[in-house]
Amino acid sequence: MPERNQISTSFLATTGSTPVEWRIEPGLLDYPEALAFMEAHARAIREEGAREMIWLVEHPPLYTSGTSARSIDLIDPQRFPVYAAGRGGEYTYHGPGQRVAYVMLDLKRRREDIRAFVAALEEWIIRTLDTFNVKGERREDRVGVWVQRPDRPQTIPGLVAEDKIAAIGIRMRKWVSFHGISINVEPDLLHFDGIVPCGVQEHGVTSLVDLGLPVTMTDLDGALKAAFIEIFGPVS
Repeated sequence: MPERNQISTSFLATTGSTPVEWRIEPGLLDYPEALAFMEAHARAIREEGAREMIWLVEHPPLYTSGTSARSIDLIDPQRFPVYAAGRGGEYTYHGPGQRVAYVMLDLKRRREDIRAFVAALEEWIIRTLDTFNVKGERREDRVGVWVQRPDRPQTIPGLVAEDKIAAIGIRMRKWVSFHGISINVEPDLLHFDGIVPCGVQEHGVTSLVDLGLPVTMTDLDGALKAAFIEIFGPVS
């Protein structure tokens, strides 16, 4: 089986498909409301032919647990609300200054290949970060996108320190995806201390602003849209 960085990341829809709806939610969205909407829209895509959607949101501070989450990785369960997300993966943090992109796409209109889909989501993040001259990298042993931090002390002898800048956690139902990705623009990184993010203890977490880049959420949204079109096709 090829490595993720060797998999084709093109996920264009079939000819004649309607452009993906691109929606930006104002303010901070409660997580249960987001979860209920995604569940309903994913069902509508499959059963009613509803339009695919990318939904960009920010949440108030909270933790979510994926299907592989271990209770030992929830270090401070009293800090913020904790929600069972039903997506793949482990614990993650969402909060102000972090862009969450919920990805509701029909892989029957694209490619029925979940491994390649995850690689395409990683590529979407990597191309987005490249807009700001940030080199995002994949790791075969962990999902998400990482940046090397030669300015930080080494945590593993012989290896350059690295931090996670973006997370991926998806769920599939009848070949329709929901949940999605998150990219750290300027969240409070101390809020990640209440969990072991994605079950990885050996590496830290960073953001675009933490890397010294004065990037706004609007800047990121524009870069996300341009990179998405390259990989997944037109939006409206």
